[in-house]
Amino acid sequence: MNDNGKIFSPVHVTSPFWEKYMEIVKEKMLPFQWDILNDKATVKIESERDDVNIPTEKSHVIANFLIAAGKKEGNHYGWLFQDSDLYKWIEAAANTYRVKPDEHLLTLMETCVELIEEAQDADGYLSTFYQIEKPQLKFRRLMESHELYCAGHLIEAAVAYAEATGDLRLIAVSDRFIACIKKAFGPNEGQINGADGHQEIELALVRLYEFTGNKNYLDLSYYFLNVRGQDPDFYHKQLLENEKNGIHEGHMPHIDLVYLQAHKPVIEQLEPRGHAVRMVYMAQAMAGTAYYLNDSALLNAAKKIWESIVSKRMYITGGIGSTVRGEAFTYDYDLPTDTMYCETCAAIGLLNFTSVLQKSDKNNAYADIMERVLYNSMLSGMSLDGEHFFYVNPLEVDPEASLKNPDKSHVKATRPSWFGCACCPPNLARTIPAIQRYIYDESEDTKRIWINQWIDSTGAFENATLQQQHDFRNKKESTFTITNTNDLETEIFIRIPYWLDNVSVWVNGEEKVLEITDGYFKLILFSNSIEVRLTYNMPVLKWQANPNVKSAYGKVAFQKGPFIYAAEESDNESALHLYHVKGEPVAIDIEDEVLGPISVIDVPAQKLEQTEPSSLYYLYQKPGYLEKNLRLIPYYCWANRDTGEMRVWLNDGGE
Repeated sequence: MNDNGKIFSPVHVTSPFWEKYMEIVKEKMLPFQWDILNDKATVKIESERDDVNIPTEKSHVIANFLIAAGKKEGNHYGWLFQDSDLYKWIEAAANTYRVKPDEHLLTLMETCVELIEEAQDADGYLSTFYQIEKPQLKFRRLMESHELYCAGHLIEAAVAYAEATGDLRLIAVSDRFIACIKKAFGPNEGQINGADGHQEIELALVRLYEFTGNKNYLDLSYYFLNVRGQDPDFYHKQLLENEKNGIHEGHMPHIDLVYLQAHKPVIEQLEPRGHAVRMVYMAQAMAGTAYYLNDSALLNAAKKIWESIVSKRMYITGGIGSTVRGEAFTYDYDLPTDTMYCETCAAIGLLNFTSVLQKSDKNNAYADIMERVLYNSMLSGMSLDGEHFFYVNPLEVDPEASLKNPDKSHVKATRPSWFGCACCPPNLARTIPAIQRYIYDESEDTKRIWINQWIDSTGAFENATLQQQHDFRNKKESTFTITNTNDLETEIFIRIPYWLDNVSVWVNGEEKVLEITDGYFKLILFSNSIEVRLTYNMPVLKWQANPNVKSAYGKVAFQKGPFIYAAEESDNESALHLYHVKGEPVAIDIEDEVLGPISVIDVPAQKLEQTEPSSLYYLYQKPGYLEKNLRLIPYYCWANRDTGEMRVWLNDGGE
């Protein structure tokens, strides 16, 4: 194993906020999802949108592996990529086990590893749908097969499991599958010179390289990135060849190359288009591969994609994906709030893409976006009980519209227990207990350490140990204790979040001038230890969107700390679209019986005084307004109480 390339830094999270969520994953999400995968949970499985083709009868994931292993008879059920639900569950369990070892969890993981070993073909191939139902089509329908997508999630699970337990059996399974893939794919005669329709193996191979130091994995990732889009007719040619060989089934489908990001070589794709999750998974792999191969052209392409996303195609919550059609990006500033997609997986993909970019460019802009995603568009994807989930994370909801308008069927007013396409719940479960990886960065020469996220934690690095503690609620004070362990000069960079005001800093009790470069306050650790104490205010921030964002024009949104806020019908009267906020917002710390200890924002508002007109349209009348107070809660909290309306962007009444 390559100790310098470990996926996790030696970091321990002590934040009560994140400890609570990690406990939810361990005690609620993992057992609940295990029962789902074993078809033992008595829950309603819903489709993520109105589509009769979405399988909602059961999960059947474990049964699929048992059938592929010859231990049970039957047919495959579910999506082509159903295997990935198990791989993500293993990764979630491993990440949790690493934080808090548990023998029962270890036993379940070992059971899974043994089952996967038994299901794998002798030649290393592993994809239960094609093993059970269509062995003649292995690697023959790459535009939709998800075979390498599932292989990527297997690899990520293998790395997490090895990191947590030291057991390399799943790495061995991955290596056998990779050997099978390398035999099948490549530029030589008789090989398949193309890539899977859904990117994932590319980023997973980078992570496997980080874990092992084996450059062959990095080279394979580069191959799959580089071959993508080189021949836009690749997928169609595959189908024609299948037809020639008598193994094609059904009609000849339309292949949307933009959806697949296969319309041009990846290095020429400088803006986000197509399926949002695939886009950021691909871009993450581009950034990671480029970083380790010192490929400046590939890295610059990844950066241009990122800059286009965050400056023109990202929601204020950190969500991405503007349309349900193809779960996709559309065009600059097209950010509708009530028909958007904002898939939870896409948010997590943006988080990880940004984290990888930060390796090559230490700038607070990356940390800011990671934070925005973590506390808003990611966390909103799960309920506080850990057993209900959003696939789509809207910025505006009217329950009646969700029920009666087919174009808004994907916009749920309450979180379902599970989905026919269940990619998001296990993605959340694997990410939350891995929160450590986003807090700090250490340079390769170990002489510089960056504190990127203000999360209570301790970190043990080559030349220093760090501890950070925060009291955001009462004292508005943070302390960073940094201890030199090797008597070597080390540079420490502490990010100063943009959502703080009137920041003062003391170093070992002496007040210093707060000089900030690229969003970071720099210290030099010579010997012994340094205590850095910062005091500050946390004002309520009021945002407005670029005027080209039509859905948010004339509206404002609010933030306190890292949290974006939303108005919910549970705290206010209905018809939230009739409110106009004006005046100074006030933050109040409360203890809600459902939401727990949170800060709410009360903002003065005027609500249109409604008189029911006798006709649908009528001549203009000067409106009258009633003086009201509008209460806002952190966006991630919404839909945990009553079913009702919700809005992030609110009509601006001026002042």
